[in-house]
Amino acid sequence: MATLREKIDADLKDAMRARNELVTGTLRMLKSAIKYKEVEPGAKEIDDATVLSIIGSLIKQRRDSVEQFKQGGRPEMAEKEEAEIGVLQGYLPQQLTASELSAAVAAAIAESGAKSAKDMGLVMKALMPKTQGRAEGKAASDEVKAQLAKLG
Repeated sequence: MATLREKIDADLKDAMRARNELVTGTLRMLKSAIKYKEVEPGAKEIDDATVLSIIGSLIKQRRDSVEQFKQGGRPEMAEKEEAEIGVLQGYLPQQLTASELSAAVAAAIAESGAKSAKDMGLVMKALMPKTQGRAEGKAASDEVKAQLAKLG
């Protein structure tokens, strides 16, 4: 099975042949982010998990940009960013449904022994390795807050 980086390279070549500017630009930006991570001081080997985390951070940046563009009255730029998010999400594994995320959070709360909202860090520490790449950090954080609030 090909690695995620090999799939990205192949998809970039296909997009270039098809003259798909959106996909070509987005994948070039992704490859650039991966390369940047590779040459950072103290960088380790870039594996699929690292590539997934890079994709997640790029999606988060795009979402922030969409909000900024909408507030600034630039809907055409917001649409471009949303299209890039769509391309990037194609490389993420199947996302957890709301009920699956809720169950994972409940399990993490039980595992960490959390009793109140003060224990959120413990719960997140237990939860994030299990949901890496399959749930957004903000969605996981919101669910943890909601469930801890119910505990008191």
